[in-house]
This record gives sequence, structure tokens and C-alpha cells, in this order.
Amino acid sequence: MSRTADRIRRVRRTLAGFAVAALLTAGCTLPAFAPSTESGSATDGPAAAAGTTPTWRPCPEVADELVGRGAPDMRYECARIAVPRNWGTGTGATTGPGAGQTFEISLLRARSTKQHDRIGSLVLNPGGPGGSGVDTAVYLSFGPTFGGLPASVTERFDIVGFDPRGVARSSPVKCIPDADLDASFGYDPDPRSQESFDGFVALNRRVGQGCGEKYGDQLALYGTEQAARDMDAVRAAVGDEKLTYLGYSYGTLLGATYAQLYPQRVRALVLDGAVDPKQGLVAGSESQAKGFERAFGNFTRWCAANAGRCPIAPDARAAVMSAIDKARVSPARGSDGREATAGWVFYAIISSLYTETGWQELARAIDRLEGGDPTEVFRLADAYAGRGDDGRYSNLFDANLAVNCADEDEKPSLARIRQLQSEWRQKYPLFGPALAVGMLACVEWPGGRDPYPTGAAVGAPPIVVVGTTGDPATPYEQTGALASMLGVGRVLTWEGEGHTAYPQTACITDAVDAYVVDLTVPREGLRCPAR
Repeated sequence: MSRTADRIRRVRRTLAGFAVAALLTAGCTLPAFAPSTESGSATDGPAAAAGTTPTWRPCPEVADELVGRGAPDMRYECARIAVPRNWGTGTGATTGPGAGQTFEISLLRARSTKQHDRIGSLVLNPGGPGGSGVDTAVYLSFGPTFGGLPASVTERFDIVGFDPRGVARSSPVKCIPDADLDASFGYDPDPRSQESFDGFVALNRRVGQGCGEKYGDQLALYGTEQAARDMDAVRAAVGDEKLTYLGYSYGTLLGATYAQLYPQRVRALVLDGAVDPKQGLVAGSESQAKGFERAFGNFTRWCAANAGRCPIAPDARAAVMSAIDKARVSPARGSDGREATAGWVFYAIISSLYTETGWQELARAIDRLEGGDPTEVFRLADAYAGRGDDGRYSNLFDANLAVNCADEDEKPSLARIRQLQSEWRQKYPLFGPALAVGMLACVEWPGGRDPYPTGAAVGAPPIVVVGTTGDPATPYEQTGALASMLGVGRVLTWEGEGHTAYPQTACITDAVDAYVVDLTVPREGLRCPAR
């Protein structure tokens, strides 16, 4: 496999993930190749005010940095727009946090040299929150061979990615020291003793205090409703009267919020890997615990049936649990001196469950760890975490925490979290405790809250909501809930494994393409087989 194909394959595996989980719980989004926020690739030049036409400039260097080259027959252009930090009622607040100030939103459009009968722009969000739409537009421009968009779409639309406020190149929020991220990812995912639990509370409190000291009351401005209003400025900037949008995972929440705010400006929305907006912090965390536990069970059954490809067969669950237990008392040490603690092993597992192709990598990583080599464990976990070889992190998790906690109004007590840690350990042995204690991040987060709306998209056209039956991060049960809330949702089901479905198989691809290009809504109850 070529270097380009391998890079994009790994990105597709980790595309679009955190859903509504809090920091350091479960989920993943484009972490492997997030560029440094100091890069000027997509940020040079003036930012156009919201509602005005931006200046686009060629930026092939973005694809060069991410993949090593651009896609054949594709041109890349970048621009920036300035949006109000606080939209207020939609025209910009005159008082309160951020009044009169702006954030800069970075855009990239990939345009095929074979484009014909142009319909408009397909705007992308890869999920997270914290994933870079700029990066995603590059990755998806490479076409079906590399897991990208089909020519039937790229030859009719400009592919437009934007980094939401606070993410990557768009006025990035960065307030968590690398050492604290290392400590968080390496921490025991199930701190059983009170001393260990209190230590994790203290770590999350330190993170919250540092971010509060840096950003103060403006932390509430990173919420989803503000970002959805930015997205309407993106629609205007690309010159479309109505929005055509593809959102993965958290991007489904962003798209659903847009549809509620601007139903008359929706042309077509594809929401893949659906988030149930009505779930609070506790319900959302338990949903993910259930989803990952189910996906892990599918992995262990695959191992038992494919012993030749799974070196930890026949009892993969026992092998994984043994590896975590061993890492608690005698962690293997990597070539750089880092210890593969229980936390790092846990996040390698999380990282591997996003697609079925990751299962063999997980089995190999656990097998090699048993032999004392944690290299594969660190590779998988670092890809999830956005940790570079130099030990530096992108701002993926800073943004993830800022957005999730601005959105979330529910704050369970420490006693309640401790109780759920014990209860969920019984129901979801591997993932329940980690999802319970992961809620500490938003509990200890400062700043105000700005919850998004949770109602019908009255006046919007049909919206396609895609769900995968084996999805760990946004479990399939959430698909119908989102479609029902919107009132105009049409469910499209993939009976497959992993997180998100489009464009994984011909059945899913054909249904989504017909909707995006021709506005042909998938028939009610359409279910696509895994293969």
C-alpha cells in the first residue's frame, strides 16, 4: 500500500468521533495528522467579515503537509472569514462576553478540474468537537480508492471544509499543558481507591483552573449554537443560498442545530454517526459505555472465529483485561522511556474499535505488549490523542473540552460519579468506569454554559440521518432519536461495524449520493448490508 493510501486509510479509521463525551472518555477525530496551530498554511491574508465575499488563494501546501501531495485533478484554495465571538440573537451581541470582538474561521475548498454542472458547495464537519474540517476536505478529495468522496459528488460540488471556532487554524483554544494531557491519558481508567479517584479529580480541576485563568467568561462562546451560526456565515461566504452539508458524529449535532436555527436555508443535510441531542452528560456517557462494550464484544467474537489473524485468540477479552491489569503494576517501557500504563493501553483499545480494520491492529498490539514491546500500543493511543512523536499535542482535546463543557448544563456531583463508576463497572466492565470518571472534566470546568436547542427543524426539507448498527461512539439507538427530534429526519441504516458509514459501501454511497446530488430521499427503512 502506498504512503498516501496508508495515511488516508488511518485517517478514515479515526474520522469523526468524540460525540458528546467529555474530555478523555471515548471517541476520536482526525488526531493523527493535525497540523501545528502555528502553521500559516490556511491563515495568511485578511479575514473577510461575515456576510462578505472572502479572498480565496491557492494553498496546495496544505495537502502537501497532510498527505505529501494533492489529489489528482484537484485544486485547493483557502480563505478566512471573521465572525462575531458572541452572535447573541444572531446579529452579534452588544454586551456580555466577547461583545464587539471576532473569531477567525479558516476555510479550504477542493475543486475538481473535471467539475461540470456545478450545484454548489458541500460543507464538511468531521466531528469531535475538535476535528479539522480543513484537513477533512483534503482527505476526502482523494476519491473512493482512498476512502474519499466519489466523483459523482466531487465533480458537481466544491468540497469545503472549515475549522470551527477554537479548532486548529480558527482562533484555536489552547490551555492544557502537554504534561497534563500525558497524565490524563496515562491515568488509570478505573481509579478504584479513593486516593486514586481524588488524584484524578485534582488533575481535572487543575486543567479547568488553567483554562479558566486564560479565557475567563469567554469559554462559553465555544459552544455548538455559536458554531452553527458561524456555519451560516460559511454558507454565505461560499455563495450558496442554501446549505448542503455532510457532518460526521459531533458534526451531526452541529448540523441539527443549524437546521433548527435556519430551516429555510437547508438544501440537503447528511448526518452520519448520529448524536441524540436530548441526552444529558450522564445518559450520553452511559450510551457510549454500552456502545464500546458492544463493539468490544464483536471484536472478541471475531478473534475467536479468526485465530489465524488474531494472535490473542481464543479468549481476547481475557488477554486484554490481563494486559490492563499488568500495566497497572508493571508497565512496559517504550524506547523513549514512557511507560505503557493502564491508561495508555485503554486508549489503544478505544482507538482500535472505530473500524473493523482496527481489530487486527489491536490484537497485534496486545500480543506485542505481552512480549514487553509497547510500540504498537503507543502508536494507536497517540493517534487517538493527537500526540506527536515529540510529545506535543495538537489542540484537539482543548477544543473538545471547551465545546462539550460550554454545551453541557448537567453537572453530577463527585459522589454521583463515584456511584456510577461502581454501577457501570458491573454493566460495562471495560468501558463503564472510564466513561463515568470522564465526566469529571466538565464538572470541574469553569465558565458559563450555553446549551444548544433540542427541537424540531420546522420548515426544513427531509434530512438524512445515517446510523451504523455496530457503532461504538455514537450507538445506533441515537440515530432514530435524532431523526425523530428533527421531525424531518429519514433514517438510513448500515448493518456494519465501526464509527460512521459514508462512503463505506456501494449501498450507502448510492443512497447518500442520490440525496446530495438529486435530492432523492432514501426510501423509508432502507438498511444496507455490511458488505
